Amino acid sequence: MKNIDLHFVRVFAAGKEGGNPAPVVLGADHLSDHEMQSVAKTYGHESAFVCVPHHSHHTFRFRFFVPGHEMEMCGHATLGALWLLRHLGVWTASHATIETRSGIVDARLDEDTQAIEISQPKGIVEAIDDKALVAATLEVLGLREQDLLPLSIVNASTSRVKTLIPVSSVAGIHALKPSFDDVRILCDALGSTGLYPFAIDTQQPLCFHARQFPRSSGYPEDAATGIAAAALLYGAKHYGFLEGETACAIVHQGFAMGKPSRISVEFRDQRHADQGCWISGPVELTTLQPAS
Repeated sequence: MKNIDLHFVRVFAAGKEGGNPAPVVLGADHLSDHEMQSVAKTYGHESAFVCVPHHSHHTFRFRFFVPGHEMEMCGHATLGALWLLRHLGVWTASHATIETRSGIVDARLDEDTQAIEISQPKGIVEAIDDKALVAATLEVLGLREQDLLPLSIVNASTSRVKTLIPVSSVAGIHALKPSFDDVRILCDALGSTGLYPFAIDTQQPLCFHARQFPRSSGYPEDAATGIAAAALLYGAKHYGFLEGETACAIVHQGFAMGKPSRISVEFRDQRHADQGCWISGPVELTTLQPAS
C-alpha cells in the first residue's frame, strides 16, 4: 500500500479499554477504494479517510470503511477524525462542514469545554408491526416477550436504520447472547443495518444502556455507535421517555464487552426535534495492532 498518514483514536471511552477505536487516514485522496477497505480489514475497525471536499465552501470530505464494505456515515469515526484534526492544528475554526455519502455533517466546538459535537438529521421512527418479524427478532436475541417493556419494536434512523428493542432491564441487556449467524438475515428482513436492544437506567435519569449488533460490519458487536445513539434519542421521544423541556440523553454501550462507552446525544433545538441532533463524547489518541 502507498505511504499513508495513519493515526489511531479512541472515541466515547467511559473507562479503561472503553470506547471505539478508529484508524484515521489524513490526505487520503490518493487511495483507492480497495486500499481504504484494506486499512479497515487490517485493523478490524471502522476507519475514517479525510479528503479534500468537492465544494470549496465545505471544510472536509470524509469517507468511511468497515472490514466488509464502505459506509455512508460513521459517528464515532467522524468525531474522532475531527478531534485529531483539531489536535494537529489542521482545523482551527469553531465550526466545520463535512461532506459524507449520507449528506453534509455540521460540526461545532464548545469553546468552554473544548468538546466537539457533530450533527445528525431529523430522525424517523417506524413501528415493526409484522408479528413474524417481531418473533424472529426475539428469537435471534434469545429474548421472550416478557423480557421486553410493553412497547413496540421500532426502526429508527438519522443516517442509517437501526432496530430498537426495548428490554425491561439493564441486566437483561448485559445478559444477551444473540445468534450472531442470524443477525444479517434478520436485519435484511427488517430493512435495518443493526439491532440495538436498549434498557432504561433506573438509577440515572435520561440514561440508557444499549448494545449494537451490526448487520455486516465484519465483527459481531460494536462498543460504541454514535449513529445508533442518535436513533435512540428519537426512539426515546417516540416512546414518551423525554418529557417537557428534556432535549438530551446519555447512552452507555460496550459494558458487556468490557469496553465501557458513553455517548451524549442532544436535540439541536429542544423545542423542534425536526431540526436534528448533536452527538458528542470524549476522544483520545490510542494505538492499534493489526487484527489477527
